[in-house]
Amino acid sequence: MARKYFGTDGIRGLTNVAPMTAEMAMKVGMAAGKHFQRGDHRHRVVIGKDTRLSGYMLESAMVAGFTSVGMDVVLLGPMPTPAVAMLTTSMRADIGVMISASHNPYSDNGIKLFGPDGYKLSDEDEAAIEALLASEVALAPAAEIGRARRVEDARGRYIHFAKSTFPDDLRLDGLKVVVDCANGAAYQVAPSALWELGAEVVAIGVEPNGKNINDQVGSTAPTTLQETVVASGAAIGIALDGDADRLIVVDETGAIVDGDQLMATIAGGWARQGRLAGGGVVATVMSNLGLERHLAAQGLGLVRTAVGDRYVLEKMRASGYNLGGEQSGHIILSDYATTGDGLVAALQVLAELQRAGAPASEVLHRFDPLPQLLKNVRFKGGQPLEAEAVKAAIAESEAELDGSGRLLIRKSGTEPLIRVMAEGEDRAQIERLVDRICDAVQKAAA
Repeated sequence: MARKYFGTDGIRGLTNVAPMTAEMAMKVGMAAGKHFQRGDHRHRVVIGKDTRLSGYMLESAMVAGFTSVGMDVVLLGPMPTPAVAMLTTSMRADIGVMISASHNPYSDNGIKLFGPDGYKLSDEDEAAIEALLASEVALAPAAEIGRARRVEDARGRYIHFAKSTFPDDLRLDGLKVVVDCANGAAYQVAPSALWELGAEVVAIGVEPNGKNINDQVGSTAPTTLQETVVASGAAIGIALDGDADRLIVVDETGAIVDGDQLMATIAGGWARQGRLAGGGVVATVMSNLGLERHLAAQGLGLVRTAVGDRYVLEKMRASGYNLGGEQSGHIILSDYATTGDGLVAALQVLAELQRAGAPASEVLHRFDPLPQLLKNVRFKGGQPLEAEAVKAAIAESEAELDGSGRLLIRKSGTEPLIRVMAEGEDRAQIERLVDRICDAVQKAAA
């Protein structure tokens, strides 16, 4: 059954416009709370958020929803998404909530839910919660209404956890690191963790005001990071997104290192140490063909999934892999975390850099990527991919590639966008094919 509210990463939308309203947040709290009231113990939910202005409103609404059905609430304040997942399990909570729209602008917000095991919800759980959203949820008797409390040391708990994933035999002393926290959820924890490990930290994107999250900073806008790395003479730059589950790196020359290169770096190091499970890496259909060829040259495999870190994780769990991720920088290290963790992934990259004793520009660019181009076409409604003109443009482009590259055209799971990607040996050809398909989609969506 098609889900009405849940996309590929929870519920997301423009704040104060359905479904991202305080009323909906309260209803989600009631429905999710009722769904996860299993067993006869006192039930608990952990709630974190990023730094968006609307986070206060949605947090309060969700507290009302959860407590109204008898769940106790633990409030973490601004915390990375992976910290919420980790603290959900360590605090023995029945459910975890992250209020965030990730890399989107401040005007958007979202609700991500985690089960008691710290993993994002299954399709079945989301369907059950949606069914409850459409019904009258029974409220708790007056004596059984839940309580809410704020945990003041949540940041310290996550910093300790993140540092524990860094190899015991290594230090970051003498390494100048620029960290861009996107004015988001990691604005306190990421610089602190790096400093405690010995790095000389230059922090940017650490002055959130409720409206500047992801605004010309962070993993989706790395220009400021690039400029700061070069100007400060840093060895490396680390960019997180608004909820810190995504990582992009900049080397000492200012060149960007994407998620594919980072997965190649970590995979190579773990394979040498005998730590890489499954004999390879799990990535999405968006990952560059160059990554696949690079891994194959080392006797390692690449398994592809649909776009979305939840699908990467599902494949990792089903097939015994411990490294997977997306080109966009969601990197899942299942030895440590149940979801993507930008800071933990960055620490593994820094470990490889320290072991190599060479500049980031030499260590982190592991393969030459094939020309790849992705463009987004916004649409207001309908099914533009079903238009005959769009189908014809796609078929014509596939025929022109004739097996020498790839096309990937899909609807975004979080925004009203059609994403058009092409990859191949000839950049000019790739640009022409993408423009052809985008033009057809635009006309169909008009």
